[in-house]
Amino acid sequence: MSDGAVTSTRANRTACRNFAYYEPLAVRDSSLSACVQAVLAARTGHLDLAHAYTAEAALMDLADLEHNTRDGLHIASLAGTWTALVAGFGGMRWDEGGLRFTPRLPAGLGRLAFTLRFLGRCLRVEVTPDRATYTLRSGPPLTLRHHGTELTVREGAPAGRPVPLPRQRRAPGQPPHRGPHTR
Repeated sequence: MSDGAVTSTRANRTACRNFAYYEPLAVRDSSLSACVQAVLAARTGHLDLAHAYTAEAALMDLADLEHNTRDGLHIASLAGTWTALVAGFGGMRWDEGGLRFTPRLPAGLGRLAFTLRFLGRCLRVEVTPDRATYTLRSGPPLTLRHHGTELTVREGAPAGRPVPLPRQRRAPGQPPHRGPHTR
């Protein structure tokens, strides 16, 4: 196992422990809480909870969940919804090791697709429950990591890889009356 893979595994174990500890304590009294918790829930394998938090972030104003939309929109929560989808279910990370993806979809989502610009390139990512496809629409070849495995994509040659099943984890508790809003 490479040093990067060991560091990534260690970081994921730490994220799982931290999420299990803090989730029962977090009261989510900010309009930015749901989107951040969606990313962490997805990263730690709690896909159904991540789906509920993503919906809460997306519906903050549409469903007037906090009964305060008359005072203005929660624009950051709308942007956070994109983050929940791309960094959460798309599993996108960027660090000193480059661009990484660990996509996984909850049972309620059949497909996720997004396009992003990265270092002068245009990359399209499409995720289904069992497969991720990376399409470089423009730019020089791009090397990325998919669930820890290096993959180089070239313009005009989409590359697909299987999406592994997440490890089953016990759902964390939440403070009384502070679970995600129901859809």
